[in-house]
Amino acid sequence: MRKIMILAAGAAMMVATAASAQEQPAQPPAAAPSAPAAPEGQSAAPTIQSVTVVDINELPKETQTQVNTVVAQRSNEDLQKLRSSIDATPQIKSALEAKGLTSAQVIAASMAQDGALTLITKKAS
Repeated sequence: MRKIMILAAGAAMMVATAASAQEQPAQPPAAAPSAPAAPEGQSAAPTIQSVTVVDINELPKETQTQVNTVVAQRSNEDLQKLRSSIDATPQIKSALEAKGLTSAQVIAASMAQDGALTLITKKAS
């Protein structure tokens, strides 16, 4: 239940927070375009402590609707930045590979303050 609450609360901030959390260690400060969208004036994103991969179809219908709404409002460029960040972070990439997935199947991400990163995937239909 806690994961669902994290997903629901973090859905609106998923792209900016996850992208900055994943880009900061590997990218120079010039990669700051996503920083203005960071919520609550965060100066530094939390360190990734755990990665959970969830297929959108495993979420409750209400949460699926929230995720789909946020995904529909995001640009393709933002999605590509998220996926590039995932590919550049071995910890995240290996979590996806352990489930037989790639960054191309990630549609959203949510980073909690405790360092729990949740990736929401959708299998190609």
